[in-house]
Amino acid sequence: MNQNMKKRSLLFALLMVTGLLGACGNEKNDNSTASASGDGKLKKIVIAEPLHSTGYLPLYVAQREGFFEKRGLDVEVIQAAGGAHVTAVVSGDAWGVIGGTESNALANNNNSDPIISVVNVVNRANVYLMAKKGTVPASNSPEDLKAFLQGKKINAGRHGGTPNLLTRYLLIQLGLDPEKDVQLLEPADGSTVVTMVQQGAADIANGAEPQISDGISKNVWEEPFYKFHDLGDFSYSVLSVKKSTIEKDPEAVQSFTDAMIEALAVVQTDKELAKKNLIAEFPTLSDDAIQAALDRAYADNLWSLDGVISEEALKHDMDVMIETGIFKGDYTYDSLVDMQFVNNSKK
Repeated sequence: MNQNMKKRSLLFALLMVTGLLGACGNEKNDNSTASASGDGKLKKIVIAEPLHSTGYLPLYVAQREGFFEKRGLDVEVIQAAGGAHVTAVVSGDAWGVIGGTESNALANNNNSDPIISVVNVVNRANVYLMAKKGTVPASNSPEDLKAFLQGKKINAGRHGGTPNLLTRYLLIQLGLDPEKDVQLLEPADGSTVVTMVQQGAADIANGAEPQISDGISKNVWEEPFYKFHDLGDFSYSVLSVKKSTIEKDPEAVQSFTDAMIEALAVVQTDKELAKKNLIAEFPTLSDDAIQAALDRAYADNLWSLDGVISEEALKHDMDVMIETGIFKGDYTYDSLVDMQFVNNSKK
């Protein structure tokens, strides 16, 4: 974990204990309801992320390049691991969250102030499967994948997290029982991905960049043998806020969305600027790892082009939830997604 990541995690832990997360900065704010003042001061808001990911590059670009600031926002991104990124918003300790719509759907059960997704960021299932070097399936046919995965120890990530659910979903689709036919390892700390395979604790790991390149550089595995991005449009990492925030402070939500739309366009059109920001966010990654992460993102159409969360993207996400049995009951697109701010940005 680099120093920036450690600082974010420590800051979040301290502020959660004291209940003063909304006051981190030069002035105190209510993260859920405060709106930009008319005196020229920036409105401070906090975005919770489940981990520090190269996939969230558009968010970091908007933050580092001043896209938020020029719209009157002072945005801080903090890490809240183990599923706490969503509960941080539910509790009011964070203004918004980046993560999957399915996490919001789970949190919204019996929640009078549901979390609503307002702008897309990562529009593909950004999860890959890597096997210990020298062990790969004979092919990617269902038959060969099933035979290869049978009996393996798989680092699937945190139980309930999207990477974990996608792994379970694949096993079920192949006719394997995730509880009986493989051994699923479910550490809450996503940074263990490479180490567990390296030390022989796992045969297979799911993950994304920078873990993929890290494992390749350490000779732990080769290129991923399975890519979940083939599922197509998938609301994997979107930005969401509480319904009450949309109702009470639509100006801030619009400003935030406008900044993200600008950032999404920039990472597609200015790859040198994207690379500069990726290096700044992940200073411990090698030049080769940085380039590999960018190449993979562009090749796999990782980032949304326009911020739109389509009904198809939500359906693919929720299908995984329903198939794995994590989500039970009904849902509607309008109860989880509000595209009014993206549509306003496009006008």
